[in-house]
Amino acid sequence: MIYPENASEKLGFTEIKALIKGYCLSEMGQQMVDRIQVMTHFDQIGKFLRQTHEFVNILQNDVPLPIQHLYNIKTLAEKARIEGAFLIEEEFFHIFLSLNTVFSVIHYFNEREGQYPNLEALFEHLPIEKSILIKIERVIDVKGKIKTNASPELQEIIGGIVKAEQEARKKIDHIFKNAQNSGWTADGNLTVRDGRLCIPLLAENKRKLKGFIHDESASGQTVYMEPEEVFDLNNQIRDLEFEKRREVVKILTVLTDELRPFVPLLLAYHGILTKLDFVRAKALFALEIEAEMPELVNEASLNLLNARHPLLFLNFKREHQTVVPLNIKIDEQQRVIVVSGPNAGGKSVAMKTVGLLQMMTQAGLLIPADPHSKVGLFKQVFADIGDDQSIESDLSTYSAHLSKMKYFTEQANSKTLVLIDEFGTGTDPQFGGPIAEAVLEALNRKKIRGMVTTHYSNLKVFANATEGLENASMLFDNLEMRPLYILETGKPGSSYAFEIAQKIGLPQQVLQLAKNKIGEQQKKVDTLLVDLERDKKALFERQVGVEKQEQKIKTLLEENEKLKSYLEENKKAILKEAKLEAQDIIRNANKVIENTISEIKQHKADKEKTQKLRENLQQELQKNQVKEYNKGVQEDTSELAAGDWVKLTDTDTVAQVIDMAKDNVILAMGDLRSVVKRKRVQKIAKKEVPKEVRRSYASQIGDSIARFNPEIDVRGMRGEEALYEIEKYLDKAIMMGFPSLKVIHGKGDGILRKLIRDYLRKYSQVSRMEDEHPDRGGDGITYVYLN
Repeated sequence: MIYPENASEKLGFTEIKALIKGYCLSEMGQQMVDRIQVMTHFDQIGKFLRQTHEFVNILQNDVPLPIQHLYNIKTLAEKARIEGAFLIEEEFFHIFLSLNTVFSVIHYFNEREGQYPNLEALFEHLPIEKSILIKIERVIDVKGKIKTNASPELQEIIGGIVKAEQEARKKIDHIFKNAQNSGWTADGNLTVRDGRLCIPLLAENKRKLKGFIHDESASGQTVYMEPEEVFDLNNQIRDLEFEKRREVVKILTVLTDELRPFVPLLLAYHGILTKLDFVRAKALFALEIEAEMPELVNEASLNLLNARHPLLFLNFKREHQTVVPLNIKIDEQQRVIVVSGPNAGGKSVAMKTVGLLQMMTQAGLLIPADPHSKVGLFKQVFADIGDDQSIESDLSTYSAHLSKMKYFTEQANSKTLVLIDEFGTGTDPQFGGPIAEAVLEALNRKKIRGMVTTHYSNLKVFANATEGLENASMLFDNLEMRPLYILETGKPGSSYAFEIAQKIGLPQQVLQLAKNKIGEQQKKVDTLLVDLERDKKALFERQVGVEKQEQKIKTLLEENEKLKSYLEENKKAILKEAKLEAQDIIRNANKVIENTISEIKQHKADKEKTQKLRENLQQELQKNQVKEYNKGVQEDTSELAAGDWVKLTDTDTVAQVIDMAKDNVILAMGDLRSVVKRKRVQKIAKKEVPKEVRRSYASQIGDSIARFNPEIDVRGMRGEEALYEIEKYLDKAIMMGFPSLKVIHGKGDGILRKLIRDYLRKYSQVSRMEDEHPDRGGDGITYVYLN
């Protein structure tokens, strides 16, 4: 229950409903939006939230629902229910189009069985009665008009009309031609008067032809005559037209009689169309306010994370500004939040945000908050916001507030959410403060949940000393004298009355006079609050800085671990390769030594021969000598481009350049991709690269290019999943030198298309994007052209 009746309007819920109505396609959907109300049944609320959430997923990630024609077939079904009544051609056509929409939607969800269970439940066990379409299609054509062959009698009548019209036309053309040749006619051709085809004659010649004069010109010089010879034929045509009308009514009456047994099913189909339009409107509104589905809990509590007031969000969105998010928790421990702080600091907006988002959730609407937010259920929502003075009821502003407080204290319980703005104002603070404190104490005894805003110091002190109450303040930058719109729980806030007055420019002597009039104790409390807030702000900023440093350290440690792991893997591979190479060197060295000894023995240690053999041995040794890395080697400053071959100066490893990024080089070493500093590589000629390396690399690239298809279909994927897949394909396309990439994302409402294009614009390698030809998919496909 909502109290008072205007609380929905005061909190902005009425305006939310009006905005949702704007997204409806039909009057039935708008009527259903008007019936939105705060619910208290846990399962029903959960079902409504999940239905809207699933429809949002369809709009963002799937092919659009085939909702094309939404007519109010309930009215038509009720009309068809009456014996003797009949539907006209247009009404049958509306039923036909609406049923086509229903059957297309059912087919859509049958193809995705289990993917959207809560939306599928809307038409569970609902039969597809295509015989209705067949019956209508037999009589009504694709333009919504009755078919000429709807019955043999109608076909015969229409044939008779055509034949009579042709004969009448033939005769009147002959008479008109003779009259023209005789010079009896006025300027112009045959014309229609009173539904009859007439000849325009000069008034002086009207007696030269036999016939019936239907009309004359304004000047009286021309008369319009229907010749006697075609008069009987035209009468015959008119009689046939009346006969045709009677036959059409007979056919439509029979068709209405055939549809009458299906009236209950037509009403069920109408319900489906209405609900689909309703859920679609809620989903579109959710996308507009960037809403999410919170976690629903079956208890009187809430924990809002990064919540934003939807109406404020929309206003700021139009002005390209951002809303400061709200974080607030109300539970068994901190049942009532007492918010204090400066005027225009955001206290009332924070309280209205809590009330509005709670009502939206319990009405089955998604809310602009983090999806990890938790929202519970309240049986009652009581709100005292603004001025409710009434001349008719003889109530002043304060009397109206007291009337509400009386109702609150009598009717509230632990399942009630109470919202009170500017608690205790409207009367002498000396008495208003104690009354407000007493009311708050009475409400707290009933363990209500809620949020109140105030400037009264006694309420801040009371909240600090009372279990279940929690002080909170809206942060204020007392150096720049501006509100920060951040709610911080745990401490009361200063009103900053003197500071704001000073900034506005109130004379210094007036300010001093005011300071002298307040109590010394109050002055100390207010000064203490200001100092406390300044210290807390400084501490918060320091904490944020520490958290950033910790995050930076964490990132560096993760990168270090990855690098360490990479080096360990490469170390094993390099050692294995070195050992194999060493074994080959030892085997070759043994052979050389054995051959040298053999030859020395053979030549009986001839001095010249021995010297030559020693030189050969030294040459073999130098071949396998390890070159020391010279740190003083001059840095290679030659320009590099994709496809160039380079050598790492510290390991002599050969690699090919894939791309350049500032002072980094992206290299391909076999299947491995690595990023190194430019100064660590030295450009080498292609002929210096071993043939087996070039052959191996060319083979790998060739195989990769052969296997790679520069086309990706992301229909049905979520936004993040689609971007991840596109990023992988884009990297491969750039690495392999493909000129373009084809992304199939579907049309829908264009949300996925916009997300993908905005993401791809961040890549410098993307030169432009354009739609596919309209005959081959249009804006459901994006071609991405690469530099």
